[in-house]
Amino acid sequence: MQRDEAQQILEAALLCAGRPLPLAELVALFDGTLTRTEVLAALHDLRQAWQGRGLALVEVADGWRFQSRPHVHPFLQRLHPEKPPRYSRAVLETLAVIAYRQPVTRGDIEAIRGVTLGTPILRQLEERGWIEVVGHRDTVGRPALYATTRQFLDDMGLPSLAALPALHDAPDPGPELPGLDPAPPEQSSTP
Repeated sequence: MQRDEAQQILEAALLCAGRPLPLAELVALFDGTLTRTEVLAALHDLRQAWQGRGLALVEVADGWRFQSRPHVHPFLQRLHPEKPPRYSRAVLETLAVIAYRQPVTRGDIEAIRGVTLGTPILRQLEERGWIEVVGHRDTVGRPALYATTRQFLDDMGLPSLAALPALHDAPDPGPELPGLDPAPPEQSSTP
């Protein structure tokens, strides 16, 4: 099979799927005529072919998908003028704590944020499919341990948690969150 034909098949499958397609499913499209390595190479070529266009081929936690580029979002919103859900600072801080420190208990989140965590915040994140209970800590009361989901990674456009921005690269959140140690000052190399 020609590489161009493989790209056309992959492109059609990804554009028609409506969900991210795992690499295993993409390899299965070719019924053994292409190896995993060859399919990956075709995906990378396809990604390059879509450079400079309104859509981008990206790899997320659940596989590969096409998604619109940020510069076209304002125009696409005119097609569907619905307002996306807005999340309070408390919800976003809670999500950030879970994403960076997982698995964490409610008590861990409260200690880091320095405030009591309301049940509606966790419920909202669970209903959105961004967090889930992954176990219970072996301590008094056996508190639930929360972690992010694959849906969180997909919605954020991340292939894995390793793709989260480093905390020192993150934008300044304003005042320091109670319970977080500030980064140590950089040492000068001059005596």
